[in-house]
Amino acid sequence: MARALRLAERGLWTARPNPVVGCVIARDGEIVGEGWHARAGEPHAEVFALRQAGARARGASAYVTLEPCAHHGRTPPCADALAEAGVARVVAAMRDPFPPVDGAGFARLRAAGIEVASGLLEAQARELNRGFLSRVERGRPWLRIKLAASLDGRTAMASGESKWITGAEARADVQCWRARSGAILTGAGTVLADDPALTARPDGDQAFLPPLRVVIDPRLRSLAAGRIRDGAAPTLYLHGPDAAPPPGLQAEFAALPLREGRPDLHAALRLLGERGINEVQVEAGPVLCGALLREGLVDELLLYQAPLLLGDAARPLFAGLGIEAMAQRLRFEWVDDTRIGEDRRLLLRPAAGPDPAPAMG
Repeated sequence: MARALRLAERGLWTARPNPVVGCVIARDGEIVGEGWHARAGEPHAEVFALRQAGARARGASAYVTLEPCAHHGRTPPCADALAEAGVARVVAAMRDPFPPVDGAGFARLRAAGIEVASGLLEAQARELNRGFLSRVERGRPWLRIKLAASLDGRTAMASGESKWITGAEARADVQCWRARSGAILTGAGTVLADDPALTARPDGDQAFLPPLRVVIDPRLRSLAAGRIRDGAAPTLYLHGPDAAPPPGLQAEFAALPLREGRPDLHAALRLLGERGINEVQVEAGPVLCGALLREGLVDELLLYQAPLLLGDAARPLFAGLGIEAMAQRLRFEWVDDTRIGEDRRLLLRPAAGPDPAPAMG
């Protein structure tokens, strides 16, 4: 199963909106076939593994990172393919919560006389497909905020100057996180101030699907900015209900309802989920990042920290959190801490459970 999970990772940049899946077929202690799902509409991991195994699949065990599908989509059911190949046992890391599958794959296998087990390395499998699972189970994508900051938690000078806080290695690493994202989200202020391209440009020749560029712009005041409408990747503007998109632009537009006079961020994520977006990477200023955090929509922080100081007049990581007492603090848990060139890459997620704050004396 560990090998199947490593195979599944190969689809992280190309399989969306589908989940990433790996499959290993073993017989008599030997791997006889393996595969992974690369692109939506193409064969699934089980099919590639069965092709490689050939006749040796009969009587073998198949280890797959997600419950085999049982419905006709763009490809036939993998549960049928496993049964037709004569596989004797299927071990899945986890059940697939996608409604057309959700236990039906296991039932189909058992009806064919195949032994079925699940739960092996389930936590690792869920982690690998956290975006897909978020979209299916919560109706919205997994949301990651990417930030680059100094040791004193500053993201730009008061003037807005921010190039470059981190080194070239950290900036190259960001491109890999962009490549796995279904969308890159920013705000109108960032577009106007920085004119970002918001495209994925990873090193090497590994294939990837260009992420959707999404701009939250209530009044469509950033339309004059250039690079985000250069055609290098699809672009979507999320605007207020009264804004009128001009005709002829190379972009998509969708209206957002307002919540307390501001764009409804919950509705924005639901809309992206309906478009099949599994993971959203936010690259924005402190106001939008703070609003997402305040609304409880942040699933993880990807923070690149540089060994420098910018001073207390520089811009903060988040604005508008309204924290005035220690009891209101927002806690995070460490997921990863990796040195990237001269910088540190920190991955953090909101802490679960009660805050172990000391009692006031």
